Order: sequence, then structure tokens, then C-alpha cells
Amino acid sequence: MSRHGSNMAALLCLMDGWMDRRSRHLINFLVNSPEGTYFIESVDASAEVHDAFMLADLLGKKIDEIGKEKVVQVITDNGANYKATGRILMERIPTLFWSPCAAHCLNLMLEEIGKLQAFKKTIARARRITTFIYRHGRILSLMREKTGGADLVRPAATQFATSFLTLKSLHKHKDALKALFHSEEWSENKLAKTNAGDNVHSIIFSIEF
Repeated sequence: MSRHGSNMAALLCLMDGWMDRRSRHLINFLVNSPEGTYFIESVDASAEVHDAFMLADLLGKKIDEIGKEKVVQVITDNGANYKATGRILMERIPTLFWSPCAAHCLNLMLEEIGKLQAFKKTIARARRITTFIYRHGRILSLMREKTGGADLVRPAATQFATSFLTLKSLHKHKDALKALFHSEEWSENKLAKTNAGDNVHSIIFSIEF
């Protein structure tokens, strides 16, 4: 950190918690400045109680290591414990300002929007279509032929963003999908005569969808 941070007048300290495949609760610490973003450390906090005071102590220690005079802002996710952590840190360090992560706020908004009945039903239908197509290699190949090689599923950082990006992709390629499920290749495929295939066909040609 000294190599990158010695001449930096203002830093944003970023704190990001996540679970790895071994169910460990890891907390990543990064700093951001006009020179770029730098990773500091990842801490295994699995054995800790993740209350606001524990998180404030942990982040406060990192700020001390960097230098309080260099850190002007702290960004964390929007969880209640992290909000409380921000308040505690601003009380301890009057020159510090806390703000929630914009990406996390947008993710929470998309999650809530996805729970609305109109979107919930549409997302469920979209998943039925993409799951069916991506489960069957021949249909997937035919779909890519119709879309010019484009995929329907648009992986994003979160499942909620992925859902809406996939809806956008389905809308963009709706004519290609209709052409696929109206083609001779589809009608001659044994999947066309299955309940699942018939259901997907009905969704794609549904005016409501």
C-alpha cells in the first residue's frame, strides 16, 4: 500500500463481504483513487459476529493502516449492519463520509421489482424458455443460427441483473425465436411433441408475453 498510497491525497476505502464455496465469510478491502483501485486484503471473518461494532473495528484498523488523513470516504453494501458501521465510523472519524454501494442499491431495487406480479410472471416464463433451449443442444444450435450466433442468457454480476438482461435479449431476438419455433426443423423435432416443448412454443407466440 505504501508504494501506491504515499502520494494519494484522497482515498475511498471499499469493503465487500461475500461467501466462498467453502461457506467462509470473507471480507475484501480495497482502496480507490484517481490512480486506480487496489486490493489490500481479504479477511476470513467466519468466526466473528458480524455486528456493526465488529465491522467498524475491522474497517477502522484498515483505515489506521492506510492513514486517516488519506481516507475521505468509505463505501460498503446497503445491509443494516453496514449502515450502522458507517454511522459508527463517521462518529469516530469526523472527516470520514460513508455511503452505500450504488451497484448493491440497484441490485436491491431489481430484486424488489422482480417480485411485482407482472415482472415475476414474465421472468418465470423467460426462464422456462431459456432453460428449455439451453438444455437441448440441437435446439440451442438452431437458436444461434436464427440469432446470428447471439445468446439469450446474459450473465451479470447478480441473478437479478441477469434476469432483466435476459428479458432484454429475449425481446431483441423475439423474431428469431418465433422463426425458430415456426420452422420445419422444430416441427420435425421430437421435442415439439413434448409438454415442455409445447409450453415453450405457446409462451413465445403468446401476445401477452
